[in-house]
This record gives sequence, structure tokens and C-alpha cells, in this order.
Amino acid sequence: MNTVLGMDVAVLGPLLCLVSATLAQPVVLRLLRRAGSVDVPGTRSSHHIPTLRGGGIAVVLGVLLGISLIPHGIWLPLVFAVASFSAIGLAEDLKGLSVRSRLLLQALAAMGVATLLLLADTPAVAPAAVVLIALWITGYVNAFNFMDGINGISGAHAVVGGATFAFLGFWYADLSLQGAGATLAAGGLAFLPWNAVRAKVFLGDVGSYAIGAGLAVSAAYAVLLGVPVEASIAPLALYLADTTWTLQRRIRAGEEWTRPHRSHVYQRLGDLGWTHLQVTVFTAALGVLLCLLGAISLVASWQLRLLADVLAVGVVTGYLASPRWLAPRRATEGAT
Repeated sequence: MNTVLGMDVAVLGPLLCLVSATLAQPVVLRLLRRAGSVDVPGTRSSHHIPTLRGGGIAVVLGVLLGISLIPHGIWLPLVFAVASFSAIGLAEDLKGLSVRSRLLLQALAAMGVATLLLLADTPAVAPAAVVLIALWITGYVNAFNFMDGINGISGAHAVVGGATFAFLGFWYADLSLQGAGATLAAGGLAFLPWNAVRAKVFLGDVGSYAIGAGLAVSAAYAVLLGVPVEASIAPLALYLADTTWTLQRRIRAGEEWTRPHRSHVYQRLGDLGWTHLQVTVFTAALGVLLCLLGAISLVASWQLRLLADVLAVGVVTGYLASPRWLAPRRATEGAT
């Protein structure tokens, strides 16, 4: 097994990420204060006091240091994905980008990542495959960004998703995926003390774009590695479902879907009186459950695999319907 100074790189990389991101965060906070990078609450915000934005810079630094130690395979596509998407996010945080410019930059970065990812798997790169993977990466990056709206939620999902990919790398004896997943989980874990419960700083687009890209690339790499699709996308399923469901609801209602809003399921749960911590724990727990159901595809017969898939669909459907189910109960409690 690959080692650096006698230590497994699947351990050293995440450890380096955790330590460096934790140490860098106070420095980043001071720089953000000087730069005046503050998220001021608005009508569509889930927070009520001005909060620093851009703490994902420390996470990006930690993740880049951590994944620099993993073996060839996912290494180059992941480095390029995290670096390029974090740069786009930083530009959005500091200057602001139009929707068209943002999508164009994301698409170009995603196509570069997809090309590197396919080259790592096979010398022949099919244009259709590049486009498909690029669409996947761009879509999930934006889904992750849209879902980063309450304290702790994205840090927790980075931990769940990263840990799942680390497990899949271990299961398939792929040290590259194992190290990548563990490093992404370490990045999320390093950020939670600064953002969970009472937020001192938000990830900002620089952080949400980078983590979203890292998880999307890990999922694509896992599929190319031969991991069943259910196990590969399970860590991302809840964010994808919430974003897709919300988008179609807004389009059907004739709303301007590119504008900020408070229509996501997790936001509607907050409007029903749930605290940030309750929503984060709830969504993270469902994420863990979906990952466990996805893992059944690794070992079970097709009958059990199909049953697990049906249960996973049921979990997602229940989550999407939860605000509608809970609203009457909330109204009844308020009346009493």
C-alpha cells in the first residue's frame, strides 16, 4: 500500500486537510473582515445577523493539500475541479457574476474535468461522454450551492458524502478514491465548528462550488471504477432531489427560476419552525440512510437490490413531501 514517511496516504491526506483547514480558518476570517466580505440578511435569507462569507477558502486550501498526496487516478481531475470551481466561486463572492457568465465558466471547467477524468480511465475520450459528465458536474455543483442555506448543512453532507466515497474506495481497493473521499470528509469536518449551530462564517460560493465539484467528480469516478450507480449517487441524492423538485415547482408556477428564493424543502422546514440544527441533523440522517441503502447494491441479490432502491425512492419522496405533511400539524399546535 502506498505510504508517505511510513503513513498510509489515505490517512495522511485527510489529516493534513483537517489540520491545515483548521489552522487557516482564523487567518481567513481576519482577511474576510478586512475585505468586508459580509453576507447581509435579506428577505430570502435563513439567517438574521450579518455573517462573514468566504470561509470555504480555508477548506479549499486544506482539501488541495490533502488530495495532493493521493495516488494517480482521481488525483488530477479532482485537483483541477476543486481549484477551478473554487476560483469561479471566489469571483462570484467578491465581484458577482451574471448567470450566463457563471454557467459558461462552470461548463468550461466541467468539460476540462470530464476530459481529465476520462483520460485517467481510458486513452480514448468520447465527446458524448465528456458532455454528459460535464453536465453532471455542473448540475451538482449548482445543486450543492443552492442547498448551502442553513448552518451546518453542507459541512455535514460533505462529511457523509466523503466518508461514503472513502468506504467505496476501500471496498474496491482503490486508494485514490479512498483518499479523495476521506479528504473531502475532513474538509467538511474542519468547517463544522465554524458554521454549525451558531455560524461565525459561511462557506460562500468559493467553498460550496469546490466541495460540490469534489463530490460530483468522486461519484463520476466511482461509476467509471465499476461501483453500482446506486452506491455512487446515494451521497448526493438528497441534494439533487431537493434542487430538482424545487426547480420544477417554480417553473410550473411561472416563477423566474434564476432568482433567489426560499422554496427548497429544507427552507420550508425552517419556515415551519425547525431550527438550523434540526434541519441539518434530519437531512444528514436521511443522507446516511440513503448511503446505507445504496451500499446494499454492493453485495445483495438483484431482488434485495431492487427492494433497497424502492426504499431509497420512498425516503426521498417522504423528504420532499415532509413540509406538506408537517404544515397541518404545525398549524394545529399553533392553534392549541
